[in-house]
Order: sequence, then structure tokens, then C-alpha cells
Amino acid sequence: MSGTATKVWALHLGVLAALLAAQAVLPAYHAGNLARIMVLAVYAMGFNIAFGYTGLLSLGHALFFGAGLYGMGMLVALAGWGAGAALVAGIAAGGAMALAVGLLALRTAGVSFMIVTLMFAQAGYLTILYYTPYTRGEEGIVIDRAARVLLGFDLSQDTIRYCAAFALFAVALLAKLVLVRSSFGRVMVAMRENEERSRMLGYDPFRIKLAALVVSGLYAGAAGAAYGLLFGYVGASFASIQYSILPLLYVLLGGAGTVLGPFLGAALMFYLIDLAGGITTAHLLVVGVALLVLVLFAPKGILGALRDRGLKWLP
Repeated sequence: MSGTATKVWALHLGVLAALLAAQAVLPAYHAGNLARIMVLAVYAMGFNIAFGYTGLLSLGHALFFGAGLYGMGMLVALAGWGAGAALVAGIAAGGAMALAVGLLALRTAGVSFMIVTLMFAQAGYLTILYYTPYTRGEEGIVIDRAARVLLGFDLSQDTIRYCAAFALFAVALLAKLVLVRSSFGRVMVAMRENEERSRMLGYDPFRIKLAALVVSGLYAGAAGAAYGLLFGYVGASFASIQYSILPLLYVLLGGAGTVLGPFLGAALMFYLIDLAGGITTAHLLVVGVALLVLVLFAPKGILGALRDRGLKWLP
């Protein structure tokens, strides 16, 4: 293993070891927050595969997150499925929705792609509200504690919930690290940097971008399904435009095109909102000022700036 590979794996395994140890030392409040952040970071990791590595700025990822959330929740609440089977179905729902959207939306590019994905997401959100007798609309679906048992573990218990969120995060992080360092990951970056040159080299941009979007949708579906199971609630607000904007902010803050950027961005944004909300009702103003400062002084995000200033090996 080369020196660069050693540093890359040491960094990421070190972060996972620190997160695993954090559960034993953090107060219950912060451990609960960290579990939520890890699940949201998985969602942002999926968004980063499409946006940060492939250059697909989507505003429709709430549809993929919502597909995972409702795919799991409705099967548990209405069809009586077990948590494990419903979780797999939720992940598949996120990937299938990304495939369906991608087949149509990838025939556009740039701003048009952004608008088309936004329209799909809004259509999905309105569909959830239209079928309120089944989806419970804004009121949402509460997942019974008895249904939140996976492989014999009660996911409503704080420690087990944290471990489940950590397991999901660890698998997602390591899979993403392997993906972006593979030949396919390099092709995704080539699509982002110069699509025409990639086409001249013999790659099919449509197939590559569609595959990247489906992987992104699988991540979003996994995060949505896990969120519903771990926190026991499925609601239409999670499929609203706000949940398409949040992963974009996480990625911009942490660093687009970096493996750990989405987690760093999700953690900083979560606690920035949490702390600002305790001081003022205008907490979104504080978030806006922080993002403005970031764009001015570190337009590539925190880890992107570090990579430009010396850590060239950072994936």
C-alpha cells in the first residue's frame, strides 16, 4: 500500500474509531444528535456523489430521501412488514426513483437539469399530500416501537440506535471511499471536469451520469428508510424542497468532492442551527451569514480549502 493510501485509510478509519468511542463518553443529548447527524450525512454523501464528483446539481434529492422514508414506513405501518425487509425495500425505492428521474432528467443539463429535478421532487411532495388518507400527509406516520426491531435489536433504545446509525454511516463511508478511488470514480470526476473530452475518450456520459445518480439515490433511500426506523416518524415535510436544499448546504460547507465533507458539513450545520436557535428566533439569519463568510473565504468548503492548501492526498 502506498504512503498516500495509508494516510487516506488511516484518516477515515480514525474518524470511524472516534465516532464509535464517542457514544461511550458523550451525554445522551449529544449522542442522540450525533446519531441523527450520521444518518443525514449518509444522505449528503449520496448527494455529493451526484454533485461533488459527477457535477450533477440536483434539487430533487428530497424525492429519493422521501421514497426511502415512505417506502419503508408504509410497508411497516400499512402492510405489516418487518423492519429488515422494509429497510431493504426503502433503499430499493430510493434507487428506483433515481433511475426513473434520471432517465428523463439527464436528457437536460445545467440549469434545466436543476429545474427538472426540482419539479419531480415537488410532484412527489404534492403526491404525498394528495394521498393523505394513506400517507397521513403533514401529520405523518408514527412507527410503533414494536415494529422498530431489527435482527432482535430494539432500535428505539438510545445505545442501539446510535450503533445502528454508526453501522450505516461506516458502511456508506467506506463504500464511498472505495467508489471514488476506483476507475469508475475517476470517470465520474472526468464527467464533471470535461464531459466532451470524456466522450471523445469513448465513455458514454448518459450511462455514467445515470449510474452515479442511481448510486446517489440508493444512499438517499438508505438514509430515508433508516431515519424513519431509528426515529420512529415518517412525514411529508421530509420530502419538501427544504430537504433538497439541506444536503447541498452540508456539501458546500464541508467540501464538495471530498469523502468526509458531507459529514463535517452536516455536523457543523446541525450544531450551528441548534446553538443559534437557543439565542435568537432569527437563527436562519445566523446560518446565512456563516454560509456567506464561507463562500467568501473558502468557496470549496472546509476540506476543499485544506486540500488546496497542502492536503493534496485528501480524497
